[in-house]
Order: sequence, then structure tokens, then C-alpha cells
Amino acid sequence: MISLDAAALRGSYPPLVTPFRDGAVDVDAFVSLVDRQVGAGSHGILVCGTTAEPSTLTIAERVLLLREAVRAVRGRLPIVAAVGSQSHAETLELVRAAERDGADALLVVTPYYVRPPQRGLVEYFVDLAGRTALPLLVYHIPGRTAVEMPVETFERIAERAPNLVGVKHASPDVNLVTKLRLRLGEEFRVFVGLEDLSLPMLAVGAAGLMNAVGNLVPGKVAALCEHVAGGRLAEARALHDDLFELNQAVFLDTNPIPLKYMMRRLGLLAANEHRLPMVAATPELEARLDGVLARAGLVA
Repeated sequence: MISLDAAALRGSYPPLVTPFRDGAVDVDAFVSLVDRQVGAGSHGILVCGTTAEPSTLTIAERVLLLREAVRAVRGRLPIVAAVGSQSHAETLELVRAAERDGADALLVVTPYYVRPPQRGLVEYFVDLAGRTALPLLVYHIPGRTAVEMPVETFERIAERAPNLVGVKHASPDVNLVTKLRLRLGEEFRVFVGLEDLSLPMLAVGAAGLMNAVGNLVPGKVAALCEHVAGGRLAEARALHDDLFELNQAVFLDTNPIPLKYMMRRLGLLAANEHRLPMVAATPELEARLDGVLARAGLVA
């Protein structure tokens, strides 16, 4: 495994939403979200993750969002570019663009829909890793891709791809965090992708969080990482409890439907606009989310 700086790829890397306005990507609104993360204490950002609705974006739009993020950050935060697709050719195109445009690391989702065998996943990630010098993380999200990766598959990839440095793990399998740490070493970065398991996975060795709720309260999510890293587990548990209802609210409908509504209520988005087949929150869901925001002290 390539050597990373001790502080690299650790902490809170919120996966930013993609603002839309009248069907188009709202670049100005996106840049304002990037700036907010810098000022709020996040340790990095993730561009074009699941929360960004990348399946509804064109490749050109995904490239544009990364380029605008790099321009807005101006080196103040590291940027992980989510570059995966179900197509090897599309993923490779996004890998090359991310390397060219200044990403600090890559997140590549397991190819979805095709349900490849484990040996195919090994060859896929080894091939992509061999085509870039950037650190690479696997995006493991079985609930969306129908693809599970056991620890043995990660080991086989790591044997041939030294720039495999971690994984975003969006599955309730807490044990995988320990298995990866014991098999691949303490330097292998595991990012938590399920909000309500943030504290449990951090406590057993995860390096950080890539949580959608970081779009709402980035400072609190960053502080949760810092408390665990500093051994302040009582403070971390208090933050976990404080964030718990917000974390669950993100998944009252398909992410980011609830999230975009809550961001609009907080004035972070002009509209909670989506592209089909994604749709805005129903009135019933809006009422539930209003209650969540009020109890969290985020709205009157």
C-alpha cells in the first residue's frame, strides 16, 4: 500500500448534493455549498457521490462539478472524486478527468446491475488502479449495487494495486471494519457510509465519515470524528445521540429526497429539485421533516 500522510483521508468528507435549477446543474449554488464546507470545519469533501444523484448526471456534468469544486476549494480541503459507473469505459473516462482536474483521491463504486463475480471485481479495480497515480477507494454499497465484497476480495486487489488505500463502507456489516483493519493494516482507510452506524464503526477503527447529513450540520459531523480520534467517547456518544434523528430522517425516503427538502428549509438550496426518476418530497414527508428540523433546533 502506498504511504499516505498520517492526516490524509481521515475525518468528515460530506458527499455534496447537486443543486438543480430549471433542470440544469446550478453551479453557483454548488460552489456556495463547497465554500460552506470549508468554513464549517469539514476535513474534506466528496464530489459526485450517491447523494449527488450521479446516475441522473451526464459525464460532462460530473466533470464540471469536480472542476468547479477544485476551483472553489483552492487547496483548502482535499477533494475525493466519485468516478464510478456501471461501465468500465465511463469510469475510466471519469478517472482520467479527475486526475487531470486536480482531485486528491478517487472513489470507485462496485459496478452495479451487472452483478459481476468476485474475480471480475478484482480485475476491474486492479485495472483502474493501474491507470492512475491517485489514491483509490472502493465504494462498497450493496444495497444500491447488489454487489457484496468480502475481505478476501479486498486483499486480492491490494496485492496487485498498491494505490488501493481504503473503502467507503455503506453496509450494516460492522465486522468488515475490523476484518479490513486486521488483514490490510491500520493505514487502510475505512469511511462510514451509513449515518446511524457512524459512531460504532469509528469506535472499532474507521478513519472517517462520508455522511449525507454533513450537508446539514457539517460542524457536528466533523466534531464526531474528532472526538473519537481524540479518545473522547462520552462526548462522541452525546453527539451521536444529538444527530440520531437527523441521521435517520435522511432515509425516510430515497436519499437525497429528504435531504434536499431539509436543505431548502435551511436556506441552503433555492429548491429541492431533482431529475427523474427522482422526485421531490411529498407533503406528508415534508411535515415529518419539519418536525425533525424543529426538534434539532435548526428551524423555529
